[in-house]
Amino acid sequence: MRTAYVAVYETMADWEIGHLTVELRTGRFTGVPWSVVTVGESLEPVVSMGGLRVVPDVTIADVAPDEGDLLVLAGSAHWDEGGGEAFAKLAGQFLDAGVPVAAICGATAGLARAGVLDGRQHTSAAKEYLQATGYQGADGYVDARAVVDGNLITAGPDSPVQFARAVLQRLGLADERKLEAYEGVFHRADPAVYANLVG
Repeated sequence: MRTAYVAVYETMADWEIGHLTVELRTGRFTGVPWSVVTVGESLEPVVSMGGLRVVPDVTIADVAPDEGDLLVLAGSAHWDEGGGEAFAKLAGQFLDAGVPVAAICGATAGLARAGVLDGRQHTSAAKEYLQATGYQGADGYVDARAVVDGNLITAGPDSPVQFARAVLQRLGLADERKLEAYEGVFHRADPAVYANLVG
C-alpha cells in the first residue's frame, strides 16, 4: 500500500486537505486506498483550526522520503508566524528524492521562505503573500487555483477541491474524465455524477 505522509501542527487548516486525504485513504474515487500517516514535530497532540485534536502517528525524525509516496502540507497560522522550518526542510528532502510534495495556502509561504519554490512553478493565496516572505521565486508564480510542476503541487486557500484534483492527477490515480467530473461534482447539485464514478 502506498503511503501519504500528512504533516500536522497547531492550527492546521484541516479543511484544505480534507478532500485529498479522504480520497487517498478510502480509495472510493480512485479504487486505490492509501495509508495516511500523520507526522508531527513530536508525538504531542495538536489541535487543528477546526478544533480536531490529532495525535501524530510518527515524528519527522521517523520519516524518510524513500519510505513514502507523498508529503502533504496544509496551511496554518504556524507558517505565517515563521514556523514550520522542519517541515519545509522535509519537503525539500522529498523533492530531492523525487517524491511528490503537495502544499496549500500557508504551507506555500513556508516553502517560499526555505527557497523550495525557487525555480519551480507554483501558486498560493496571492503573489504578494509569497513576496512578503522575501523569497526569490516570484518569476515562477502562476495565478491559478492549483499548479503542478514536476513533483511539486501547490494551491491557494480557496481551492481544496482543485488541490485534491491536481494531486490525484499527478499521482496517476484517475484519468482526465474522472478528474473533471470529480471537480465538477462539488460545483453542481447532481449527486448522480459522483455516484456513477464511484459505483
